[in-house]
Amino acid sequence: MNNNRTQSGFTLIELMITVAIVAILAAIALPAYNSYVTKSNLKSAEADLVALSLNLENYYQKQLVYPVSTASGVTQIQCVLFGNPTPCTSPTSGWQPSQSSNFSYSISSTATTYTVTATGTGTTVSGCILTLDQGNNRGISSCSPYSSWL
Repeated sequence: MNNNRTQSGFTLIELMITVAIVAILAAIALPAYNSYVTKSNLKSAEADLVALSLNLENYYQKQLVYPVSTASGVTQIQCVLFGNPTPCTSPTSGWQPSQSSNFSYSISSTATTYTVTATGTGTTVSGCILTLDQGNNRGISSCSPYSSWL
């Protein structure tokens, strides 16, 4: 009788090499992915601030003054911008942020000036503060390693 058997499968060395290659790729890819997510969140907040600024400028074009207010949160901002009755609990229309889970938004305005602010609340952007004013001056703080708008 012939007892020749061929073994199939992976050896332990082959499996260890594969695991090492996957670990090296993950060590490179994960930080790059986290950086991509952070940049994406910052770009969304920047776009939200520009949209909010455009709404304030539109209000100014209609009224010849900015709304005098200090509002925080989407509902309060919508109430200020779109003239909903006071107290405003459920606005009927208006600006909506694209990344409301990662940033909280606020406005501070007088008849001639305004500043809109996005403060990071998500895990990748916690504490990051972006600002934009009526002169299109853009500020960023506590957003390491980013020191200017993207």
